[in-house]
Amino acid sequence: MTVTDARALASASWTVTATETDFTSGASTVPATSATYAAGTVTTTGTITATTTDVTLSNSVQTVVTGTAGVGDNTATWNPTVAVNLPAGTISGVYTGTLTQSVA
Repeated sequence: MTVTDARALASASWTVTATETDFTSGASTVPATSATYAAGTVTTTGTITATTTDVTLSNSVQTVVTGTAGVGDNTATWNPTVAVNLPAGTISGVYTGTLTQSVA
């Protein structure tokens, strides 16, 4: 994941959020809250302070990385770890879900 802020502002900030859909396989569902998001180490260029927040994902938007105290153009890059813990009794199958990350 990379955020590039090329607005060249004297005081820049941004927020990255994540949301997850439930995981489905046919009629079986694993709730989105079975997944976690950990941003890990953030590498920056330019002047920006990046702060991460590890979260249990859900169907609601949650903040995972914030950029503050930015000056001029800046970037932040990270490789998040998303883990899904299957609840006991989960039916075997191929489950799909959608992770959406947004920046504002």
